[in-house]
Amino acid sequence: MSGRHHEYSTTVTWIGNRGTGTSGYRDYSRDHVIAAGAKPDIPGSADPAFRGDAERWNPEDLLVASVSACHKLWYLHLCAVNGVVVTAYEDHAEGLMVTEEDGSGRFAEVVLRPRVTISSGDRERAASLHHDAHEKCFIANSVNFPVRCEPVIVTD
Repeated sequence: MSGRHHEYSTTVTWIGNRGTGTSGYRDYSRDHVIAAGAKPDIPGSADPAFRGDAERWNPEDLLVASVSACHKLWYLHLCAVNGVVVTAYEDHAEGLMVTEEDGSGRFAEVVLRPRVTISSGDRERAASLHHDAHEKCFIANSVNFPVRCEPVIVTD
């Protein structure tokens, strides 16, 4: 492996034992806590379709959010070094997951829909930098499904 190495460490602790562990499919909660050093804990569970708590983050939410956040961070960096001043950025990302008869599944795609407000710089360049951000995004480069980007650029 060439280049610099970066390591990440998290702890996922299951807190869903209702007293009988996994004695039956309906006998335990899918709740867990995601921790990473001194950062705030993330309350996790399964998707409600899989008996999870809708008020807690599920792995699928976190994957889509990771793709979106990584793209945004690269995009803002590229705008900063290319003379495009971004004053607001909001992405309504969506992921499509397909499940099989045996219960397995996979993501088929993630679509990013960032709405970017710029106060100066070329709108065309602002739009094209999304392509560059996608090419550099660590997370998009690590997944085995397509990540599409449908940006909207507005000026303030």
